[in-house]
Amino acid sequence: MRFGLAVLAALLLGAFAAHFMLQDRGYVLIDFRGYVIEMSVPGLVIVLAGAYLLIRVGAGLWHAPHRLGGALAERRLRRAGGKLTRGLVHLADGNWAKGERLLTKGARSSDSPLVNYLMAARAAQWQGSRERRDEWLRIAYEELPEAEKAVLLTQAELQIEAQEHERALATLSRILETSPRHPVALALTARAYLALGDREQLKALLPRLGPARLPSKVIEEVAVAALDGLLESPDLTHDGLERYWTGLPHAVRRLPRVVVLHAFALDRLDRGDEAERVLRGALKRGWEERLITAYGQVRVADTAKQLRHAEAWLKERPEDSALLLTAARLCMTSELWGKARSYLESSIAIDPLPESYALYGRLLDRLGENERAALAFRSGLALVNGTGSDAVPALAAPAASTPAE
Repeated sequence: MRFGLAVLAALLLGAFAAHFMLQDRGYVLIDFRGYVIEMSVPGLVIVLAGAYLLIRVGAGLWHAPHRLGGALAERRLRRAGGKLTRGLVHLADGNWAKGERLLTKGARSSDSPLVNYLMAARAAQWQGSRERRDEWLRIAYEELPEAEKAVLLTQAELQIEAQEHERALATLSRILETSPRHPVALALTARAYLALGDREQLKALLPRLGPARLPSKVIEEVAVAALDGLLESPDLTHDGLERYWTGLPHAVRRLPRVVVLHAFALDRLDRGDEAERVLRGALKRGWEERLITAYGQVRVADTAKQLRHAEAWLKERPEDSALLLTAARLCMTSELWGKARSYLESSIAIDPLPESYALYGRLLDRLGENERAALAFRSGLALVNGTGSDAVPALAAPAASTPAE
């Protein structure tokens, strides 16, 4: 549309100009350093137009090699991009050999060869060729030394996947030497130590995991492994425990399993009252079965007060089996056998667990009901073995011989 209008306008303008030029062609005189050129106005227009065309043709010929090279480069990039796309599609389809072949063919002419080589390394490992994997990673580093961290991180991740944990740690140490807070490197280091079961190294690493890119479940596993090692240490002291605890990232200190281990460590150091406060504070932030189960296992000076807290929670959560189990445990500590039996039977009725049956068996044995105690122990053992139980202890009222509370 626009082109047609432009052509029409040019024709009209040309016709208008030709009308006047034919009536009077005009006269042009050019005098330059003794050289005189005479011509009509139409002749001047023709000369100028010819000169313009010659300049344009000359410029086109001058830039032709560059434009040709650019066109060829663009074509190579399009072909390399196509190979990258097809290679990734083949990897997604599980055709790793063909995917690796396409990725490496298109790498040298690609504008992002790092992606080609890193994905080719993954494809090689998926085919079981660690030598070829390392070769592609070596080439990636040699061609793009500025991408050293990306190459090393990919290498460490692949080494962890291949169970080469010691080699992965050596690779990651190169990153952490220059970037000690690198989030991905810290996360991979934690995964490697966790796989090796190295509690001492996990204990040293845990305070640094604040910026690590790890799912909360993995961080929790790392923290539990580290704190388990701390709990087993014969040199554990309260000051040492608290220094370590305050040095942990805030998010780690709020994980339920980690809070439980902290409370158990305090309880082991005969600081049960402090452990009780830690657990009660955590329960205020969020109700968690692990926390309430641990609450009944720490030893405090005033067990009656501890039981009152549990029974106050029961008013709001009367059908919480874990809370009923904790209340029963605290009643047994205070030798309130009747209450303990009632709470245990309610807990088992809601959610029969091996731990509940074990505690119920101990209670019945304490009350002299040996046959029922043996039945309770067998029922709990059947649940542990996963075979189920056809004979669950009857949840009857306490026997007449039950000692007074």
